[in-house]
Amino acid sequence: MKSRLAFLLILLLMPNAARAVQPNEMLADPQMELRAREISKDLRCLVCQNQSIDDSDAELAHDLRVLVRQRLQAGDSDAQVEEFLVARYGDYVLLTPPFKSSTVALWMGPPFFLMIGGLCAWVVYRRREDKATSSDKKLTPQERERLDAMMPVHLPTEQTEGKNAP
Repeated sequence: MKSRLAFLLILLLMPNAARAVQPNEMLADPQMELRAREISKDLRCLVCQNQSIDDSDAELAHDLRVLVRQRLQAGDSDAQVEEFLVARYGDYVLLTPPFKSSTVALWMGPPFFLMIGGLCAWVVYRRREDKATSSDKKLTPQERERLDAMMPVHLPTEQTEGKNAP
């Protein structure tokens, strides 16, 4: 039983060594393959959306990996391969899109909503604090009598505060 648990733990903690890149996709030149892998890590799988094409098993990711390798074999630079894919699929194909007018909402949206959330939390906190201090008003004599009647223990009244109350 312990050996099974140890085996499962090892499997869970092992890094994912098996990537989606198939052996038949790999280039013969190790330097070219390394370039292809680096480019693929920065490209989004359009099916999986939050995975690079290097990690995705989707058929489209396979096609994009093959396309990257074909472009590299044709003599394109890394930047030219990326430009080709952006021209074909748009900035969405990049896992880290550039900061420009069409992606301002993507870059500025999260900090904006974080600030709005912080402002809302601050307003709620201030309102609760104001309610707590405004509810600390003194009791009227009628309210004090009703409270004394309900409470089994005698509480010091406003008149006896500061004096030694029995």
